[in-house]
Amino acid sequence: MERYGQTDLHLHLDGSLPAETILKLAKKDHIELPADTPEGLRPYLTVKIDCESLNEYLKCFDLPLAVLQTEENLRIAAYELGRDLKERGLRYAEVRFAPQLHGEKGVTQEKAVQAVLEGFAGAMEACQGRVELKAILCCMRGRKTHAANMETVRVAAQYLGKGVAAADLAGAEGLYPTEDYEEEFTYARSLGVPFTIHAGEADGPVSIWKALEFGALRIGHGVRAIEDERLMEELVRRGTVLEMCPTSNLQTKAVGRLSDYPLREYLRRGIKVTVNSDNMTVSDTWAGREFALLSREYGLTEAEAEILRKNAEEARF
Repeated sequence: MERYGQTDLHLHLDGSLPAETILKLAKKDHIELPADTPEGLRPYLTVKIDCESLNEYLKCFDLPLAVLQTEENLRIAAYELGRDLKERGLRYAEVRFAPQLHGEKGVTQEKAVQAVLEGFAGAMEACQGRVELKAILCCMRGRKTHAANMETVRVAAQYLGKGVAAADLAGAEGLYPTEDYEEEFTYARSLGVPFTIHAGEADGPVSIWKALEFGALRIGHGVRAIEDERLMEELVRRGTVLEMCPTSNLQTKAVGRLSDYPLREYLRRGIKVTVNSDNMTVSDTWAGREFALLSREYGLTEAEAEILRKNAEEARF
């Protein structure tokens, strides 16, 4: 079943860096970490088994972000992640990150994007074209993020088709509702930038409705669409793609147990579902492992897996 994990449409750069990469970057820049071996560092990078919410899950990003504050480190991280994805058998990945989170040492959003795209280009060349990598630029939920978000959209438009595939909205959905970010996505539409939005994970169906209203072509997670019959019908009507991430959705308590996961009901209804990793390091997974989990513990059939694979290939930005 792992062979179906060749496409990942929902993968965060900072949440997917191996401990070895983080240690290397920290050592190079003399950044103190709580451990000096990969084995010692992993507990600080991977979500704890008793994680209670998305907000707690997001704390695992602090250490990776601490070492991703220079252009060189962003370039190295993107390159090494690309090589890692190829080694795992992926053929295509859309890797998302928020360029505004990498400016603590003065790196501009544009420079951050250039560095990541250079890293991806180097990885694709080193892998002789056996993996294709594109970037999705995340706007962020939070206080006083509006100006930075508008810059993210502008940069996404500038590099669209040059390594950047789309924009996104990420962060603490339960604290900062989707409806507060209408201006960002009105701007994105005016510039012709396609976008996905994290919605229906820590907040309910209203968050997904707003994302659709804004014009999102895909929805990150969308687990809670199951709570609204009319919303599920609207997802089918629009052909909106859901980027589902089973392990992550369990860890953030977006769903209580795998047997309650709405993926099969979505498939039955004709909603375009895909399976993705979200954060390879934080969630200790990857796309192929997600399919293996669903096969082993959810009873996912080969026929269902084939539908998910085709959905992912057709949903690429």
